[in-house]
Amino acid sequence: MSVAILGAGVMGGTVVSGLLRAGRAPGTLLISERRPDRAGELRERYGVEVVSNVEAATRAATLVLVVKPQDMPDLLDEIAPVVRPDQLVVSLAAGITTAFVEARLPDGVAVVRVMPNTPALVDEGMAAISAGAHCDEAHLVEAEDLLRATGKVLRVPERQQDAVTAISGSGPAYLFFVVEAMIEAGVHLGLPRSTATELVVQTMVGSAMLLRETGEHPTVLRERVTSPGGTTAAAIRELEDHKVRAAFMTALDSAARRSRELASGSET
Repeated sequence: MSVAILGAGVMGGTVVSGLLRAGRAPGTLLISERRPDRAGELRERYGVEVVSNVEAATRAATLVLVVKPQDMPDLLDEIAPVVRPDQLVVSLAAGITTAFVEARLPDGVAVVRVMPNTPALVDEGMAAISAGAHCDEAHLVEAEDLLRATGKVLRVPERQQDAVTAISGSGPAYLFFVVEAMIEAGVHLGLPRSTATELVVQTMVGSAMLLRETGEHPTVLRERVTSPGGTTAAAIRELEDHKVRAAFMTALDSAARRSRELASGSET
């Protein structure tokens, strides 16, 4: 079964490279890319065939749509005449519902909605998938197989996708924000920036691995670091006094609300 990646930007390229590393043969992949320089780069780097959107949609069994949300209507209008009911369409465009895609394609086409995130670039992504009206188990398994090449995959009801967007889709930015703040604090405390950066990044990586490998609740792990009357306790008290926990909850609620607005077509 051939797979076409329509849209070869950062995330599209990430999907292609992940599939190849996972063992997919270059001859089973098609990529559509309008820019000649980018098309040449993709051919040279991955050894895959680069074709037009229409040709990709005509030839492939599975179509992975990796374009910006504002470009999705034009892409769907372009490929709709050649899309067949026996194809699977996987959409990675934030805020685009399965109903939106289904309404612009022939009746009966199976559509899977995906919310990925940028750690897919290093095969540590988190992708949440939701089934459209015409999906069955085989379609979901196919989508999972594709996305597992760049990280973990989780099935969620589509009504939860706005929350997923707020938590994991936008989540890397929040963590990078915290990392920035900790590095700046290290510099303020007298550390060279390179030293502060290495300390913070490895602490973040190690903490994430500890969470994943032990399976313990983050509260338990935090309390193990927090000795009564110690340095960590003093820092946590300041964070609580500044309502950092409440600020995070408000921020993520705002992200979810914005996701709902984008899904409804609001640009305000």
